[in-house]
Amino acid sequence: MTAFFFYDLETSGFSPRYDRAMQFAGQRTDMDLKPIGEPVNVLIKLTDDILPSPSALLVTGITPQQTKQDGITEAEFAKLLNDDVFDPGTITVGFNNVRFDDEFIRHILWRTFYDPYEWAYADNRSRWDLLDVTRLVRALRPDGINWPFVEKPATRHSELVSESDPKILKQIQDDKLVKVPTNKLELLTKANNIQHENAHDALADVNGLIDFAKLIKAKQPKMWDYLLKLRDKKAIAKLVNLDDPQPFVYASGRLSGEFEKTSVGFPIAPGNKPGSVLVYDLRYSPADFAKLSQQDILKSLTASYEERQAEDYVSIPVKELQYNRCPAVAPLNVLDETSQKRLDLNLDKISHNVADLEKNRDLVDKIVAAWNGRPEFSPAKDVEGQLYDSFTPDADKPRLAEIRKLDAQGLADFHPNFVDERLPELLFRYKARNYPKSLSSDEKAKWESYRTNKLQRELPKYMERLTELAAQTTDDNQTFILEEIQLWVESICQ
Repeated sequence: MTAFFFYDLETSGFSPRYDRAMQFAGQRTDMDLKPIGEPVNVLIKLTDDILPSPSALLVTGITPQQTKQDGITEAEFAKLLNDDVFDPGTITVGFNNVRFDDEFIRHILWRTFYDPYEWAYADNRSRWDLLDVTRLVRALRPDGINWPFVEKPATRHSELVSESDPKILKQIQDDKLVKVPTNKLELLTKANNIQHENAHDALADVNGLIDFAKLIKAKQPKMWDYLLKLRDKKAIAKLVNLDDPQPFVYASGRLSGEFEKTSVGFPIAPGNKPGSVLVYDLRYSPADFAKLSQQDILKSLTASYEERQAEDYVSIPVKELQYNRCPAVAPLNVLDETSQKRLDLNLDKISHNVADLEKNRDLVDKIVAAWNGRPEFSPAKDVEGQLYDSFTPDADKPRLAEIRKLDAQGLADFHPNFVDERLPELLFRYKARNYPKSLSSDEKAKWESYRTNKLQRELPKYMERLTELAAQTTDDNQTFILEEIQLWVESICQ
């Protein structure tokens, strides 16, 4: 039976490779968004080699001590996911899950010897992300839903401002404030009188998301049904392809917030990643970039965040669309007059820019060459960051299945000869974190050496940040969280 499973993670930081999930919550529903069974809500134990981001914990309110007392191990959590969550026919749904939560899930499965990919596609499973759905509904068919705004400083340089830093609060107050659209879940639910207490608790966020999904489905059912079908990458490829390139409407977090994160794109070349295409933003005239050299374009594409804030920075209107990331796209004919006006998109101008692209093949060639000439990310040196280096060889898969079945005693006696050179170290850490009683005396010494070296590398900057936040905080609850983090650091660094 096809069903949704709405889920959310609260994590110890922003890196799926090296941070950890601390809370998982989810609720299965039928296709009409009616709950099936009881919700899932678990904490996952933080292990004694992890320093959680103080900023992240101030948002979630979850302490390492809570996870140790009430949580399950990461190995137990991975088993729960595979046994009770990822049922055949499940459509896994979240809010920005494709770029964030799903990446954490993949790395959790990698560390616990499950296939990192099959949960999202095998046995009629799929995934869907309601953040870009929300963006496109807001841009094209907003009627019936209240859409929130927030005030932000009008000046460009103030985007660098951190509101948590009291030293620059006066700068914020002195700048002119403007209202800009926001699609934060807690503000969407508030604007629509949806109960969503304790935002950033995983279960509260899941319940809020389900109720907001009901609102979209009720007020804009055609958009709901259409975008639901686009979780299939083959459906995306029919609309966005290089064999018969056509303009299409596109909503993405990488597009300007000034125009509802939505524009009209045009496929120009294959992307670097499998199943991807480079898309030109037709809001901008190709003629404006025709005189740029390939080096100019490359410099823009590789500019740092600070460089992008400079007044003379020229942004190249191109991005990579990946078919398997549930992009929110639609054919050009959905742009009615009201949408064109709201998004400042003129169809005659769009047609003119398409013609300009075809005339300026030299510009397209320079963009493609610059895109392909960007420096590659340095390969991860640590095994936990090497998920995407290669697939696990088939010869090792029976050994991985065996590992998942073993308890501490079984793991102590299990010494497989892996083909994949990443797996021995991964198994060692798996045992140390989930089954410490399985370690031999030599392995215990190795684990303590690994922990000590890792913590010593991370501690100086970590304690600097912790001290900085403690000096700024006056809220009693936040003070308590920071004190608990301090105690956690002391306990694992003894």
